[in-house]
Amino acid sequence: MDFASLIGIISGLALIISAIVLGGSADVFINVPGLMIVAGGTIAATFLTVSFKDVLKAFKAAYIVFSRDKTNAQKMIQTMLELSRISHRHGLIKLGDVKTSSNVLKRACNLLAEAASEQVIRNTLQNEIDSLIMRHHTVQDVFKKMAAYAPAFGMLGTLIGLIQMLSELDTPETIGPSMAVALLTTFYGSLLSTMVFLPIAGKLRARTMSEVANLEIIREGCIGILTNDHYMHVYEQLASYLPEAERKPVKVGTARKAADSGKAAPTAAEAKGKAK
Repeated sequence: MDFASLIGIISGLALIISAIVLGGSADVFINVPGLMIVAGGTIAATFLTVSFKDVLKAFKAAYIVFSRDKTNAQKMIQTMLELSRISHRHGLIKLGDVKTSSNVLKRACNLLAEAASEQVIRNTLQNEIDSLIMRHHTVQDVFKKMAAYAPAFGMLGTLIGLIQMLSELDTPETIGPSMAVALLTTFYGSLLSTMVFLPIAGKLRARTMSEVANLEIIREGCIGILTNDHYMHVYEQLASYLPEAERKPVKVGTARKAADSGKAAPTAAEAKGKAK
């Protein structure tokens, strides 16, 4: 569970609801036709803009916002160092036997074991990175479009309410309540945009950058292994992907053990599964 996302959504909604309750009756903020205009209109416009498949992917990907980020740049650097030691001890062909849960890392190890050229490895892994960015951008773009449509439909609902209000000016006592109802749709649109759609798009983008960094570590690490760089040189090349405060000394003991067994270090998810 990503506690930052959980704290953000709970605290944001709590503050808004508290302001509504403290300011008077909360019943005036409930308007079913307004919700229908904003929510229904936003979803309809989104389906009109992008494909049905992309919208479903975006809604399925929304759970990532509240799930723990499983990418770990430090762990990936350590894994690449262990692969470097394996190649020095047993040769590149031994990397073909490495077992890992990462499909991209396994593919990179197979390319190294097959003695692929540096350009082939670099192009292949760069294509993986570009493909990941494109897929994730499509999902993020769905929420960005919804964030743009929601306030627009909120304003459209307000205009509908104003038209209905102005058509009944012969009853002045209804002008105040009608104006409040008309403005509610603008409130709904702004709330959905700023509290739901834009934060989701932002968190998904952050997760994408984290995954891209991991793939770049794999790419540069594989190039270092292919050129037979010393594992300390590989570390120096990959350490730049970490903030200076997070750079840790190289662990030689686990690397030697992994090199003897011919296996890469388990990922955080694999270690957690074994603990269970």
